[in-house]
Amino acid sequence: MTLTIHPHDLPLRDPFRIAHESRTVQPTLIVELRDQDSGRSGLGEAPMTKYYGLDSETCAATLRSLAPALAAQKMNDLGSKGVKGVLEGLEEVLRGINPFLRCALDVALHDLWAKLEGKRLGLLWEQDRTRHVPTCYTIGLAPLDEMVRKLRAKPWPVYKIKLGRGDDDVAIVRELRQHTEAPFYVDANTGWTARQTIDYSDPLKELGVVFIEQPLKPGDVKGQAEVHRHAALPILADESCQTEADVATCAELFSGINIKVVKCGGLLAARRMIAQARRLGLQVMAGCMTESSVGISAIAQLLPELDYADLDGAMLLAHDPATGVTFDPTTGYARYPDRPGTGAALNLLVQT
Repeated sequence: MTLTIHPHDLPLRDPFRIAHESRTVQPTLIVELRDQDSGRSGLGEAPMTKYYGLDSETCAATLRSLAPALAAQKMNDLGSKGVKGVLEGLEEVLRGINPFLRCALDVALHDLWAKLEGKRLGLLWEQDRTRHVPTCYTIGLAPLDEMVRKLRAKPWPVYKIKLGRGDDDVAIVRELRQHTEAPFYVDANTGWTARQTIDYSDPLKELGVVFIEQPLKPGDVKGQAEVHRHAALPILADESCQTEADVATCAELFSGINIKVVKCGGLLAARRMIAQARRLGLQVMAGCMTESSVGISAIAQLLPELDYADLDGAMLLAHDPATGVTFDPTTGYARYPDRPGTGAALNLLVQT
């Protein structure tokens, strides 16, 4: 198995703003694992998100250091042991690796495994395929006229509204409501206090908001407990639920969790988190970073296991270096390409 890294700078259609950052370009590393015998390759992705301290050059060097261990892997091991068995065999060299990089390898192995099996990845898992969960489309935090313009330019069945600016947040939702009847998810990205969250929850519910995502900073356990008791809307954890170890704690403080596959280290960990959340009575959402169709196509395999989804990352790009899963603008439901694996394919290879 050979490793190739494809670095890309993903230009955004519009500046993307949330409570703690703004960006117009998203660096990413697309990882390719190729089976030399069959000629098949699997793709994974690690977005180099500045907020998490990731640097393309450093991360690419870390991945290259794993090439000898990956080269020693045999494809019959992937067929007989599955992705879990191969990753367990690599655990010594993967120990301590950044979860974003582990995710890229996990997804590339899943993609390759499904291609060797000749099936779309999700069809190899036990899932309720009668479930159809739409993805939302995100309206980033911006001047109000710009947020209205973006919403009107992209008719969609459900939106996520990025807030966290403070006293005018309810007014923003009230204005956006004048332009669509679609349900809203609200994401404050840790920008509110407990008091604001409780006070905002009643009017937001009246305005058709379904839930509020991560209003408080992760360390504000006391405030979140107060919000959990008194808010009029369900509260979903994002920054407070990054790994498997966080799920049980979130069950005491939130109504649900938003799983980011890159934060938890890949699809294997994400599916374990989903199963644990279900046992604890939590709602489950899967979200994305700003990433190409490589990452989005992988997360989309989880859709039948979810309650909510935020998989619009590739839709926010001015140029996508890959093709893969897309979403119907009328329903928000996934449209899977008729090819095995995650469905992702690169348009342009930039090798290092």
